[in-house]
Amino acid sequence: MTSYDLILAAAAGAVCLALCVALWAFGQRRGFEARIAALKARLALQGGDAEAPAWVEAFDSAVIAVEGGRASLMAGAEGLDACAQVLGVSPDVQAVVAALGGADPDHAQKLSALFERGQSCAFDARGQGGWVSVEGRAAGAMAWLRLAPVSGHDAGLPSAARFAAFVDSVVEPAWIAGADGQAVWGNTAFVRAVGAGSASAPALLGKSFDRAVDAMVVEAATKGERSEAIRWVNLEGRRRAFRLSAQPLEGGGVGVFCADVTEIEDVRDAFKKHVEAHDETLNHIAEAVAIFSATRRLSFHNTAFAELWGLEPAWLADRPTHGEILDRLRQRRRLPETIDYAVWKAAELARYESLGPQADDLWHLPDGRTLKVVRQPHPLGGMLLIYSDITGELRLKAQYNALIQVQQATLDKLNDAVAVFGSDGRLRLHNEAFETFWNVTPHALEAAGDFEGVVELCVPRLHDLAFWRELKGRVADPDPQMRAPTSGEVRTSDDRIVVYQSRPLPDGATLIAFADVTDTRELQSALADRSAALDEAERLKRDFVGNVSYELRTPLTTIIGYSELLERADGLSERGRNHVAAVRAAATQLARSIDDVLDMAQIDAGEMALEIQDIRVSDLLMNAQERALKDAQLGGVTLAVECEEDVGLIRGDAKRLAQTLDHLVENALRQTPPGGRVTLSARRALGEVRLDVSDTGRGVPFHVQAHIFDRFVGRDRGGPGLGLALVKALVELHGGWVALESEPGNGSTFTCHLPETQQPGAMQPELGF
Repeated sequence: MTSYDLILAAAAGAVCLALCVALWAFGQRRGFEARIAALKARLALQGGDAEAPAWVEAFDSAVIAVEGGRASLMAGAEGLDACAQVLGVSPDVQAVVAALGGADPDHAQKLSALFERGQSCAFDARGQGGWVSVEGRAAGAMAWLRLAPVSGHDAGLPSAARFAAFVDSVVEPAWIAGADGQAVWGNTAFVRAVGAGSASAPALLGKSFDRAVDAMVVEAATKGERSEAIRWVNLEGRRRAFRLSAQPLEGGGVGVFCADVTEIEDVRDAFKKHVEAHDETLNHIAEAVAIFSATRRLSFHNTAFAELWGLEPAWLADRPTHGEILDRLRQRRRLPETIDYAVWKAAELARYESLGPQADDLWHLPDGRTLKVVRQPHPLGGMLLIYSDITGELRLKAQYNALIQVQQATLDKLNDAVAVFGSDGRLRLHNEAFETFWNVTPHALEAAGDFEGVVELCVPRLHDLAFWRELKGRVADPDPQMRAPTSGEVRTSDDRIVVYQSRPLPDGATLIAFADVTDTRELQSALADRSAALDEAERLKRDFVGNVSYELRTPLTTIIGYSELLERADGLSERGRNHVAAVRAAATQLARSIDDVLDMAQIDAGEMALEIQDIRVSDLLMNAQERALKDAQLGGVTLAVECEEDVGLIRGDAKRLAQTLDHLVENALRQTPPGGRVTLSARRALGEVRLDVSDTGRGVPFHVQAHIFDRFVGRDRGGPGLGLALVKALVELHGGWVALESEPGNGSTFTCHLPETQQPGAMQPELGF
């Protein structure tokens, strides 16, 4: 096939395509014309122009058809004239439609959307004589407009469709219900809330916003009155509060409107809880609180207010006025005494007129109490009053001031220089000795104020700045280790020895004291020298006593030995024998006296040690009787032993206890005349063993009894007078004590109180000096 053939084939195809398109367009046009004819026929069947006044004119409206930008009046010529008159244009269809679009740019856009895209619209156009209600719909290729003038009391009111659109746009549920409470129409928010598919009555059947609201709707329909309530409803997974209003409508039915007041109710609930917590808090404080409203009536009072004034809770619950409360308190004499009560009361109530801060008052009541009265305007109007009983506080303040004065007076009487610094380093307290010690005046110390200033006044007498820095750390450093007590000695510029000490006080302050111990140190040095001299003298005395006793014991032993030989010698006359016996007795007595002196010296030096062992008490007494029996017989004295069987054993040094009994028996025999009696007895009582040595001698004079156990008291009877003193010392070494009971002319009783459990060296507290 040649190119020419191809060109012919393409041209033939193009011609065929053009013919097909022309035929399709012709068919479409015939179809549109048929549809238009059918619509016109339908309009004619519905009455056409001839029948239109029967139903259109009755409603004073006009129906306009718009096709291809051309408007035609289909019905309601009189309605068109009325609308043209309202809009102020000629009664021409095109002029009226143009006036509708020119009244408002928004109206022009809505009409354009209706004519071009078939989008429905509804609006009210304002003209010179009122309003024109416009409703537009599309049907096929034609747009229809229904115009109706609005006049009288309906002027300016939206059309039903427009108002329905407005209600539907509200974000909160609104609906119309029947007399049985069943919703018959609802806006979008209501449909969404009840979960219905649409706002039609069938879709809303059985749907309910809240059962209590349905009952409220029925009540409003029955009574024909508006009903309101606040209900909490679970909506979209959240509990929300709504204020609902049910309004009966003309023609039947009830309109229900909702307002979401969740935030308001939450705020109201929070405010209520806040008020309750505020009231609860005020009820737990000790101060009496009363709040009076702007009308001067009591709006709140706590428990302390009723207790403070002794007012009846029932009477206070009636919310009396401020003046009535003052009158009742005056009747019960619970207000401050005043000459003119009426003037005082008027001045008290006049404080409501003052909006600014008011000064506090002190009320001195007749019962001795003192109240602090605080007044302040209440934010919600009225006045808030606080009554504080400060009687105890004033008493404590007076006691505190008195205590401070006593402390100051006490410090002033001290010889030591004392100063008290606060934790901030400020000088709080000092005595007169501090001023004298550092040679400063009270005015200078007051001007110095803090620790640094005081140091500047004291540096001329104590140049050691390191000492002052360390002392400042004790005062101002918050570290507990730095605030630990400290003490020491320093030397001043005038060569004085000063002892200082710092002590932290419980309130965070620090006490610093200085004392001049120069004289004390000199005295201590002198005393130390004297003590050393006394120790040396004591050593010399012990050495002297030891040497003398040794030198005396040797010749005494020889004398006693030879005297015993002479007594046994033959050919010695009776007189000679008596002389020899006297020599032996004197030598023996001297030897015992030397032993007593040595024992006493050993006890004084603390060098005597006891050999503790178990001792049978009865054997101790019998042995003492046996040793003294010969002397008793020579003096014509009866020596007896009385010992209870249950006395048993005692812990002690047998040698020293025997020595004690020998001295007591010897003293008793010496005090008892011939024919008398000396008794040794023992008994156990109250955790101790008592050894008694009693005689029927002449007794001990009262003026001698207080010193009977002193040394050298019995020298008038021979010997050094150490016997009873040694007895006392030996008993005390055993942890016991010795006592005397005597009446001149009726004998004496010496009692040794020895503990059952031996505590060497322990003596009775009342006998230790």
